[in-house]
Amino acid sequence: MSPKKNNIKDFFKALPKNIFSGFVVSLIALPLGLGLAMASDAPPIAGIIAAIVGGIIVSILGGSHVTIVGPGNGLVGVLLVAITTLGIENAYVAIIFSGVLLMFLGFLRMGALADFFPSSAIQGMLAAIGLIILGKQFHIMLAHKIKREDTVDYLFEIPYTINDAIHYGNEGLIFAALAGVISLAIMLFYSKIRNKYLQLIPAPMWIVVLSIGFSYYLELGLHEPNPIAPEYMISGIPSIQNIIADIPTPNFSGIWSISFWGSVLALTLISSIESLLSIKAVDKLDPEKRRSNVNKDLKALGLATIGSGFLGGLNVVTVIARSSVNVNNGASNRSANFFHALFLVLFIVLFSTQLTRIPLPALMAILVYTGYKLASPNVITKIFSIGKEQLIIFFVTLIITLKIGLITGIIAGVITTLIIHIIINKSLGLFLRNVLKPNVLMYKEAENQNNFYVSVKHFCSFLNYYRLKQHLDAVPEDEDVIVDFSMCEFVDHTVMENIHSYQELFKKRGGHFDVIGLDMHDSDSKHPFALRRMLPVPKIIKNSLTRRQTNIESLAKNYNFNYKARKEKEVAFLNNFQFFDTKRINHIYNELSHEDKAIKLFDIEFSEGEFIAKEVIRKTMLYINLNKTIPEFTLEKEGFLQKVSAFAGFKDINIENHDDFSDRFYLLGDNEKAISEFFNDDVTHFFESNPYYHVESNGEALLIFGKERLAGLKEIKALFDFGKRLKEVISCVR
Repeated sequence: MSPKKNNIKDFFKALPKNIFSGFVVSLIALPLGLGLAMASDAPPIAGIIAAIVGGIIVSILGGSHVTIVGPGNGLVGVLLVAITTLGIENAYVAIIFSGVLLMFLGFLRMGALADFFPSSAIQGMLAAIGLIILGKQFHIMLAHKIKREDTVDYLFEIPYTINDAIHYGNEGLIFAALAGVISLAIMLFYSKIRNKYLQLIPAPMWIVVLSIGFSYYLELGLHEPNPIAPEYMISGIPSIQNIIADIPTPNFSGIWSISFWGSVLALTLISSIESLLSIKAVDKLDPEKRRSNVNKDLKALGLATIGSGFLGGLNVVTVIARSSVNVNNGASNRSANFFHALFLVLFIVLFSTQLTRIPLPALMAILVYTGYKLASPNVITKIFSIGKEQLIIFFVTLIITLKIGLITGIIAGVITTLIIHIIINKSLGLFLRNVLKPNVLMYKEAENQNNFYVSVKHFCSFLNYYRLKQHLDAVPEDEDVIVDFSMCEFVDHTVMENIHSYQELFKKRGGHFDVIGLDMHDSDSKHPFALRRMLPVPKIIKNSLTRRQTNIESLAKNYNFNYKARKEKEVAFLNNFQFFDTKRINHIYNELSHEDKAIKLFDIEFSEGEFIAKEVIRKTMLYINLNKTIPEFTLEKEGFLQKVSAFAGFKDINIENHDDFSDRFYLLGDNEKAISEFFNDDVTHFFESNPYYHVESNGEALLIFGKERLAGLKEIKALFDFGKRLKEVISCVR
């Protein structure tokens, strides 16, 4: 019984952090829920209903740990078609039926559904969804509503809409368009401002706050009416009593039409793919390195979608952007999802009338930005770097999705991928002969019972990747795995991408995932996700150093350091630092070190969040191997944000007889007694008399860094000197 008691104790201990994280996520979910619903031609409240119902049901019955659910970006186009062709009442029935199918997928253990689609085809589908969102909402963002039959026509109309907006003569339309442009600017530049105080409020909520504040300033301060055209203000936000009174009555009369079932299948397909991709991405961010039960989550999402449809809400899916924010704000269990729903209820109860003060173009700007992130040029550049053939798959899926529909587009992407694989291998027989054969053999090596050996034969692509995945999922992540492709003639991009994810997962959880047998394979690019085939054509590319690297190289010579400019993927020494629990390390580079590697300074590239919420960050860090055991702790300059964090359950450790240190520094750690003993007079005086750095101990080593950017040459010298002197001080601590 004791483990259960400990689990309950841990749950309540983490509750303040999860409540805080749920509140932050609700600030994003409120404007996004309203915007996604209106973009789908549904009542604005439908998006909030989906988030509330989903948050409650999935937090109780779901199989994931730190995900957030609600209305999804990918469903906007499908819902728009469903509501336009079926009518709103029949569309609610289609949503209910899609929830039933989603539950069936969970009961049939179809959580691996997303693995049957090529990665580039999925990227093409998501980019098409982004263009659908961007194309249709861009015009509303500039206060220019238009009706077109084809999504491509909406995109072609963008220059004309911009021209019309510049020449508006109507003051109401000018102010409406201005609200959209300012909101888009906030979304574009907000993430560039690395200010922890400003970012306490997410960008979408800044738009809401500023919009409502502007409205009240005009009304109460200047006693003037809102100049924005009334037709471009949000309307139809009911009170909680009216929501209950206006629950729609499902109309099942149209369920026998082909268009109805086409909408149901499209809603189910996109809901499942978006949710499964998001769950998979969020699992990589989980600081406790847990793996979600995706089939259990599909059942919960299906049930939540059924409930949402009956109450007049949209489909419920797992959403990556809000989930990433949830993890980054300290969430540790599903209660954060529940509290995000609870705060949304409070917002509707207390502020439903204030929401009508938000300009419609402001909300559409949020969706335009979301659409751009899904289909940005960076996506195309990344796919091109993996391989030219992936770009063909991407564009075929994208164009057919835009011109015909989502289901046809993803099927076209699958067929195109298969054709390209046949052309690359110059053999149809390779696939026809082996597609039904078991191509994966796994066993424990006799001489080492902790080693799992996996042999892959013939070919490994999206067609049969599920077989390899089943075996790899059966191996505990703290064990050692060797995957051998030496008997495999062809390995595609989808497999290589997933293999890379497994390697990262095993590293984080203390295991080792080694891939061998690709020495005789060749690829058209140096990207680690590029497809491989047995055509040994070696390529050598010599990269020249940048000016900064040349300066660092000179510094290394002057100080007798070793210098490595090239990217280094082996970063296991950083895995045990809490700072990287919710971040993915891409690589380190520009490494400076002594011969014994006890102290090394490097530039690092890592990412916060996943998918469209992903932000790539580069900064300079210093690593010190102490060759002794010290307490685990995190130390940084204390500010307003750190003081507020105390209310969320983060306790600052004060050092006795060192009031100045306790006032200026924010010290965290689980073993308060050991930390207090470690921070003796010499250690505390050292930090008091030196510049502020973020210093973290994992018990055996220190990680030190300063500003949220790469360091200049002078800053590199200062950081190295700081670390060297700190190590000398710590070496004297008993």
